[in-house]
Amino acid sequence: MPKVQLIFLGIIWLLLGCRKEDKPEEQFNFIKYSIDGVQSFKAKGTSIEPQISIYFSDKLNEKSLKENVKIFGNTLEVPVKITLINNDSAIIITPELKLEYLTEYDLVIDQNLKSNKGLRLSSRVEASFSTQVDTKDKFQRIEDDDLLTLVQQKTFNYFWEFGHPVSGMARERNTSGDLVTTGGTGFGVMSIIVAIERGFISRDQGLERIEKIATFLQDKADRFHGVFPHWLNGNTGKTIPFSQKDDGGDLVETSFLMAGMLCASEYFNLSLPQEIKIRQIIKGLWETVEWNWHTKGTENVLYWHWSPKYQWEMNHQIKGWNEALITYILAAASPTYPINKTVYEKGWASNGSMKNGRSFYDIPLPLGPDYGGPLFFSHYSFLGIDPRKLKDQYADYNQQSINHSLMNYIYCTKNPRGYYGYHEACWGLTASDTNQGYSAHSPTNDRGVITPTAAISSIPFTPEPSMKALKYFYYVLGDKIFRDYGFIDAFNLHHIWFANSYLAIDQGPIIVMIENYRSGLIWNYTMKNDDIKKGLDKLGFTY
Repeated sequence: MPKVQLIFLGIIWLLLGCRKEDKPEEQFNFIKYSIDGVQSFKAKGTSIEPQISIYFSDKLNEKSLKENVKIFGNTLEVPVKITLINNDSAIIITPELKLEYLTEYDLVIDQNLKSNKGLRLSSRVEASFSTQVDTKDKFQRIEDDDLLTLVQQKTFNYFWEFGHPVSGMARERNTSGDLVTTGGTGFGVMSIIVAIERGFISRDQGLERIEKIATFLQDKADRFHGVFPHWLNGNTGKTIPFSQKDDGGDLVETSFLMAGMLCASEYFNLSLPQEIKIRQIIKGLWETVEWNWHTKGTENVLYWHWSPKYQWEMNHQIKGWNEALITYILAAASPTYPINKTVYEKGWASNGSMKNGRSFYDIPLPLGPDYGGPLFFSHYSFLGIDPRKLKDQYADYNQQSINHSLMNYIYCTKNPRGYYGYHEACWGLTASDTNQGYSAHSPTNDRGVITPTAAISSIPFTPEPSMKALKYFYYVLGDKIFRDYGFIDAFNLHHIWFANSYLAIDQGPIIVMIENYRSGLIWNYTMKNDDIKKGLDKLGFTY
């Protein structure tokens, strides 16, 4: 055959081949998917015996179902039963065995699934779902009062058993090694007092530990104009920077520490040599804090940080409403380096502009951001300062705390973002670890993360909702979240995430606020302090 003819035939063959390849392959289509009647490709809280319905545009080849329709959980294939329905154009999938509670599963329908006509599925189908909470009790029911004691005792182990062996101070978190926290240590000191009163340890044991902490702070710990840094090395007392420029004094963390120490100085009130000694050490620590230094000398506001290297570069003014009311009260209370009332009025209260005045869920909010912010705003200052009769020209602080807690509770029960797991017994948004780092959770920053300390530490303000949450956390979720040091820091049932962490600033309020609810112990001793009373008087509080 001539060469020209061969070339011509080759061109014809190529054209025919291209036309054949360009012709779309006949396929059939996926139409809709539902699990337990819910049409969602990311269903949450399904039953452990779910029924999955899937509809297609054509009748299915029954033999191809087994190889091309699969469910996986924890990377393992789940045996399933597949039933044809709707004239063989739909299937119902049911697991052959009950699924695990609170577990993520993936459904995969491969594109090789065939119809009765031999057509392939037009595209791969993937969906995920997670199963529901097991609502059965995980622990035997006990009296509510016994449960409160159990939670306090377990949580106290964080400060007692896990306290730093050299300094006695509280580690920032359970993975912190030698890094200890000043503010968390103040909460820990209060927790030790609770533990003595509850009989978890003896008075001598508690006194010995607090003396170790106070002596370390006096003899080894870095101070900057008497102000302690946020973090210290528990062996050496040297500053561990909280951030690049936060390598000096932290006035707010120091106020949390001093509140605990002043409470201890009132509690250890006997005329025994060791108790006299601890009071003298605490007096020395307290009187060397230069609170007025943190006004930059002359300004009518307190500044959070000062660094010998960066000076005032952080430039973070302490203004309300937030967790730092205690800072202004102690700054006014100082017998040696006090601030005047104008600093409180113009700095903290911003001449009254810290007021909110709006209502949420028909509940008035006296102070702070909308919905009140994270719940630690109503916890940290009031671990020691008794808010029950506390008032000044700006607010009734008991009402502030009650209303703030109620808003947080109602928000979670309404659950406007539709997170799985939120309800009247599972609520509480505050700063904590998350499945994506750390965040200050609140109704305006809701990421689906519930933090046990939020609801539990609000128990003086919302006793019934808080107790309901505590019982749910313990009895229903306890196998997941209640461990050697009490409740883990946080969890997210929507994404089935449970923290493996404990934080001192979250564990401490649980012990202390439960005790304040039960007996008023820490409130009573803190409010006995003459300097604190003078500070409150100076700022115009009634209490």
